[in-house]
Amino acid sequence: MKKVILFGFILFTTWSYGQKKTIHAQLAPQSITIDGKLDESAWENVPIATDFVMLEPDNGKAIPHEKRTEVRVLYDDDAIYIGATMYDNEPSKILKEISQRDNFGTADLFGVFINGFNDGQQDFMFYVSAADVQGDCIMTDANGEDYSWDAVWISKASLTEKGWIVEIKIPYSALRFSPENKQTWGINFFREIKRERYKYTWNFVDGKIGSFTQQAGILEGIENIKPPTRLFLMPYASYYLNAAEGQKTYGTIKGGIDIKYGINDAFTVDAILIPDFGQTKYDDQILNLGPFEQQFNENRAFFTEGTDLFNKGKMFYSRRIGGAPSTEPELNENEEISEIPSAVNLLNALKVSGRTKGGLGIGILNAVTEKTFAVIKDTVSGETRREIVEPLTNYNVLVLDQRFRKNSSVTLINTNVSRNGHFRDANVTGLAWDLNTKANTYSLFGNVKYSFINDIEDKTGLYSTVTFAETSGNYRYSFGTDFVTKDFDPNDLGINFYTNYYNFYGNANYRILNPTKRFNTFRVNYNMYTEFNKESGKLQDNSINANLNLTTIKNNYYGTGITFYPLEIYDYYEPRAENRYVAIPRRIETWGSISTNYNHKFAIDLNGTFNVFDESERISYGFDIGPRYRFSDKLLLTYFFSYLRRNNNKGYIDQIDDDNNSNSPNEIVFANRNVITYSNTLGGKYAVNSAITINLAVRQYWSYADNKNILLLEPDGDLSPYPQYTINKNSSFYSWNADLSFSWWFAPGSQLSALYRNNASNFERIIDKDFKHNVSGLLNNDALKHIFSISVKYFIDYNAVKNKVRKRA
Repeated sequence: MKKVILFGFILFTTWSYGQKKTIHAQLAPQSITIDGKLDESAWENVPIATDFVMLEPDNGKAIPHEKRTEVRVLYDDDAIYIGATMYDNEPSKILKEISQRDNFGTADLFGVFINGFNDGQQDFMFYVSAADVQGDCIMTDANGEDYSWDAVWISKASLTEKGWIVEIKIPYSALRFSPENKQTWGINFFREIKRERYKYTWNFVDGKIGSFTQQAGILEGIENIKPPTRLFLMPYASYYLNAAEGQKTYGTIKGGIDIKYGINDAFTVDAILIPDFGQTKYDDQILNLGPFEQQFNENRAFFTEGTDLFNKGKMFYSRRIGGAPSTEPELNENEEISEIPSAVNLLNALKVSGRTKGGLGIGILNAVTEKTFAVIKDTVSGETRREIVEPLTNYNVLVLDQRFRKNSSVTLINTNVSRNGHFRDANVTGLAWDLNTKANTYSLFGNVKYSFINDIEDKTGLYSTVTFAETSGNYRYSFGTDFVTKDFDPNDLGINFYTNYYNFYGNANYRILNPTKRFNTFRVNYNMYTEFNKESGKLQDNSINANLNLTTIKNNYYGTGITFYPLEIYDYYEPRAENRYVAIPRRIETWGSISTNYNHKFAIDLNGTFNVFDESERISYGFDIGPRYRFSDKLLLTYFFSYLRRNNNKGYIDQIDDDNNSNSPNEIVFANRNVITYSNTLGGKYAVNSAITINLAVRQYWSYADNKNILLLEPDGDLSPYPQYTINKNSSFYSWNADLSFSWWFAPGSQLSALYRNNASNFERIIDKDFKHNVSGLLNNDALKHIFSISVKYFIDYNAVKNKVRKRA
């Protein structure tokens, strides 16, 4: 009899988890004040969503009664309202660090996830912390959470003797839904108890299934609402004061406007007129000794917000737009460059994006940059002339993404760069697919890309990749292959470094799906990778890797790994000449990492690496240490020190070209060198309240390459002594960046921000190994550039303005 009861309980539990819970929204009989109290009579007798289930770490475990969560939903003609009560039997232990928007820090969270089409494709997620900090993002299973998306909505959190309460108003203009009279939305509610690192959802999300958005519950009861006119204006005004040694202090006033317009219930137009990116985060520049450019993060909001469609196929690198000029001026005898801009000004940009009810996502992005000149000086006569280094240029991205069965997609992507006049044009077309079984247990994904360059000589190239993976259960695996031709070049609007190869790779891993007595998470990975040069068949890469990552019951993270390169390989990129390569000896790389629980006031991150080559005294090692201390819920300081040393590193420094063929140099010169890098980063945050924060970001960086002896690259890839080369090719780069910023969200969607920034950098061939001198040498008025800026942007909602006018009438 006991077995029958147990079997019935398991069957019932499985059945209940497989069902979608339903909650009914009620029409609000009166206006709702968002004050975090839920004391209006409208909240009484409203159906309650409760019985939350753990998402992590013990997936499927019911929430304790003393920590139960109760959620109610109301609506009116303008918005949906969420009222949530989070009970806690130890309210004094609720964590409530105040942080910036979209960065919750160490605080309890409540969230509501809404899909207005109930199609399992995309969730609009709205979070509120116990410190009353907002966060929002767009979530898709393919791309995860995209916090660059920002909506304008109202919320208030308040602490009580029994836990805490959240009250939320989400205007319909922040959502997407059909015009039907009776709405059926996908919805889920989320709660994180931060001190325990326990995450719960209202509708059960099975961690064994490789999908999140398809496991939402159902919201019913909303009737007779209409998608509003989604027209938002964001005018801004900025003032910049610039000062530097040798230049007169000057001020600049800027103004412009951002526009968002909803074409219909699914598609939105975003436009920036006279853009201003002067307050974006600085770039972490490094001493780049490799054959490829440094890739930077995108910090401009227009190019990060809601760009999940444009990232399909990994063909779009937005830093190309408004980046460095694409050409260098041609110099005559006795000429030198006296002035060349580091970036091209963006004139305007527009993007259209959205998804139909049938699952077709459409994205169009277009941007125009201005004609840009370099100034060239004749060193004899002193006369100057201007030469175009970037013509008027149009950048365009088109994406058509068809989703089906709620978990699969096929995508067509095209990027195009058209430069005015005789300059280089480029076009890349790609087809990407992400196919998953109905149960989300297996996946087949990949893409094919074709590039066409219209330049002095037309050039075409091909890139293809395909991967098969098991995506559910404790044991999982994947394997795949890439094929890339020599002339594949997406770099006018994308970024790609390696070409002319084919490879094979595989992965097998084991993970726990529920915590044990010792671990909250535990995962072991085994990886294999082999790469060949497409033309010669020589081995370009070959590695075997094993790594372990785990989180203890006390929420401390530990990771370690080892990679073997058992065979000599041939690097075709470092020589920077066609059909030349350098031999890389066998080696072993190891690493380890520790990150203690950020819930504690003091926490620390530790990382270490050690690599040894099958070559005399050729090793590299480094470590990072990052302590952090939370003085209070308002004040947090972080520090990060990084050190890396590469002894007897072999790298390219110069080439001596054949006068008759610059593509086939007579001699390629390498150096046997020691490369040492230091960096110090300091971060700080002081929150006056959830709307006002003061932030500090400081970075000091120094890296140098000290050449011990010069080497000649032989045709067989070996290196031999080359003492007759006497040019100094040592490298030393050091930089300083400091930002002190103030941010005040004085109204929903409206912000006043002030920034003081100073920065300096220098590159030298003479290496001064006095660390103190290299730092202090930048911290003086001769080297530093100073910028103070203040910017105000104001959010205007067409619907709010229209309603105010109607009320006055």
